[in-house]
Amino acid sequence: MSGNTAVMVLEDGRVFRGTTFGAVGQTLGEAVFCTAMTGYQETLTDPSYDRQIVVATAPQIGNTGWNDEDDESQQIWVAGYAVRDPARRASNWRAKRTLQAELENQNIVGIAGIDTRALVRHLRTRGSMKAGIFSGEQLSDYDELLARVNGQPSMLGADLAGEVSTKEMYTIDPAGDARFTVVAVDLGIKANTPRMFAERGMRVHVVPSNVTLDQIKELDPDGVFLSNGPGDPATQDDAVALTRGVLSEGLPLFGICFGNQILGRALGRKTYKMKFGHRGINIPVVEHHSGRISITAQNHGFALEGEAGEQFDTPFGRAEVSHTCANDGTVEGLNLIDGKAFSVQYHPEAAAGPHDAAYLFDRFAMLMEGA
Repeated sequence: MSGNTAVMVLEDGRVFRGTTFGAVGQTLGEAVFCTAMTGYQETLTDPSYDRQIVVATAPQIGNTGWNDEDDESQQIWVAGYAVRDPARRASNWRAKRTLQAELENQNIVGIAGIDTRALVRHLRTRGSMKAGIFSGEQLSDYDELLARVNGQPSMLGADLAGEVSTKEMYTIDPAGDARFTVVAVDLGIKANTPRMFAERGMRVHVVPSNVTLDQIKELDPDGVFLSNGPGDPATQDDAVALTRGVLSEGLPLFGICFGNQILGRALGRKTYKMKFGHRGINIPVVEHHSGRISITAQNHGFALEGEAGEQFDTPFGRAEVSHTCANDGTVEGLNLIDGKAFSVQYHPEAAAGPHDAAYLFDRFAMLMEGA
């Protein structure tokens, strides 16, 4: 093999050979695909992608380079990156360096020059699966590489929120007068979410995932937010207990993505691992009360059980499945009918992605205003 050879091996034995992209070495993770045509910087820095090897369906990646404004966290979280055609040069007025350089800087192992259409079709057929990318001195014979891939932990049962959560509380102040105080539980929060709150006059205290109910109450919030995040929601018993405590206190609550799954579990619903998940910025969601369809940004491999418009009893009152995916019927939102809690499975903070769902932040403000 030549010096710039890279190999991607899937747990079922499928192999893709290409060239190095980013750092040289070895990385292991769950192979998933993202259908977004733009916003790769936000995708790579989204904590929800922790321990996942992201396959880009867009054929050319890296055109706009890397800037210092669009990161959604303090680092790249993806385990690896697989692309077809990396741009040879960056062309954007905000670019500070190339994508290749940033991947090298953060030691993210990737692969380029592979048939990503074939790889995505394979993952759609077989489902997301364990994978590895190998280059340089980490290259070895096929049986050895396959053994490394299959020897890694599964995403099913993975408890990852603590890995990506802030260790210390920090506060984002609104530009003007503070109308409300929100405690945001960081399960893997994206940087644009507190900014969206701040734009609406909310002071946001971002707290670690292991925060207690008493610690939240000490901050005297008008509402509580449950963020997006990585891993299996079935592992989050502490977060579920915290959510039940918040609901018992009567505090308004808003959750997105992982937060939607945590709220669902707190209301008695079960979760399951999807075949290949939803990852992209072009996924249609139906809100059943209004019939409104929003084009949304999503990143999740687990989902809540439920049917469109279904209503069910909970310890906190009657609840309903408020949103579902127009593509496959997956639960995309919950609502306490006579209560103070709602959630969506998608990313209304639109980073990167459409702005169709930004109204949900206003809905949260109205909920706190009426509390």
